[in-house]
Amino acid sequence: MTIFEKPGKQNTGATVKLALNTARERGIRSIVVASYTGYTADYFKTAPDLNIVAVRGTYGFGEMNTIRMSGEKYEELSACGIKIVTAAHVLSGVERAMSTLFKGVYPVEVIAHTLRMFGQGTKVCIECAAMACDCGAIPAGEPTIAVAGTGAGADTAIILKPVNTHRIFDTRICEMLCKPALLT
Repeated sequence: MTIFEKPGKQNTGATVKLALNTARERGIRSIVVASYTGYTADYFKTAPDLNIVAVRGTYGFGEMNTIRMSGEKYEELSACGIKIVTAAHVLSGVERAMSTLFKGVYPVEVIAHTLRMFGQGTKVCIECAAMACDCGAIPAGEPTIAVAGTGAGADTAIILKPVNTHRIFDTRICEMLCKPALLT
C-alpha cells in the first residue's frame, strides 16, 4: 500500500496511475471515481478499455439549483466513454438535513464518521461505489476499484466489492491501494 505524506490534490496523478495499473494487472473491469467538477475524471479519459464511472454531486449540493460539473465537461467525459452518475450522497443526504435542523446524531452519519477514521477518501470511495451500484453503472458484488480524495483531486484508492445502498453493510473492502497519512 502507498501512503502519501499528506492528503490532497497533488496525489491525483499517482493515485490514478496506481488504480489503472492495478485494474489491468488484476483483471478488474470497473473503476468508480468521485469527481464533482470532472477534474479527477479527466485522468481516466485514456482508459476506454475499462468501465470508468464518474460520480458527481447532485444539483444544489453547493449552491441551490447549480451543479459543479459544467455541461461541456459532462459531454466531454461522456464522449470518452466515461459514465457519469448524478445521485444523492448515500452517507448523508436526508440525515444531514435532519442533524442540521434538529441538532442530533443519526445512524448514517455515524457510519460516515467511522469511515472517515481511515480518511475522507475512504468514506467517499465506499459511498460513490454504492451510488454507482444503485444507478446500475457497476455490478454489485464484483471487485471494483474506487478512487476519491480529501477535498479536490484524488488521494485514496481501494479495491472493494460494492453493493447497493440498502445492503451497505455487505460492502467488502478487499484492499487499500493508497491513502494519505493522517497525522494532523
